[in-house]
Formats: sequence, structure tokens, C-alpha cells
Amino acid sequence: MTHIITSLCLRDGGCVEVCPVECIVPGLPQDKWPWYYIDPDTCIDCGACIPECPYEAIFTEDEVPAAYEGRGGEYLSMPAGTAGFSATWEGDNHHGVKVKLTSAKALEAGEVVDLTPDIQPNYEYFQKGPGYWDGWQDHGK
Repeated sequence: MTHIITSLCLRDGGCVEVCPVECIVPGLPQDKWPWYYIDPDTCIDCGACIPECPYEAIFTEDEVPAAYEGRGGEYLSMPAGTAGFSATWEGDNHHGVKVKLTSAKALEAGEVVDLTPDIQPNYEYFQKGPGYWDGWQDHGK
């Protein structure tokens, strides 16, 4: 079983630095793959990434919540054009690099969302999507 980065991910990147097997990469292109993704074939389930995420977006696969209750102020991000995700979120990542997500949605306190659909894109990124891209380290710098 692997770890899953969910739509609560706002591309901080601290998880990448602590991963001992370098299995976490940012999704590219960002408008289609807005989160960071964990390669399920490489992940050793060490859990080092979980406490490093300031958005609490990472779960073990069997613990991705079907009924996540928002505290208020969190954002979800989705691929561009996803219905209901028309807000923009801007902030700095772990290294002070500006992050801008243009297909986001703010959660209200008490709003309940199912994060389990976020599991499949994690697998698809490496099976059908771009997976590891040689130039991702230089993207956005």
C-alpha cells in the first residue's frame, strides 16, 4: 500500500525533501496534474512525508477520508476546468517559491468532502500520465 497526496495539496514540496527514495514529484503540466504525486511502485511506506505537509494532504491509501470535514480556510485543487473549482490560490512553497493554482475551491468550516476519488489520479500519473519528467526540478524557477 502506498501513500496518497490528495486534492488538499497546494504544492508545498516539503514532502519531496524528506522522501528517502525520491518517489514524490510535482505534477506537470500543473493545470492538468495540480498536486504532487507519489510513485506507488517506489514508495516504501515510511510515512516521512505525512508530518512534512503543512496542508495535511497526505494519507496512507487505506486512510484517505471518504468524509473529510473542513475546518474552514483549506483549499482543494483540481485540474483546470473542473466544475466548481474557479477560485485562485496563491502562496509560497517550502522554498519561498510562488505557487499559483487557478482551479481551486475554499472549504467552509464543517463542509464535508470525499477525498477517496483522489486516489486514482496518483496511480494514473505514473501509469498514463507523464510520470517522472527529467526537467521537473527546473520547472518554475
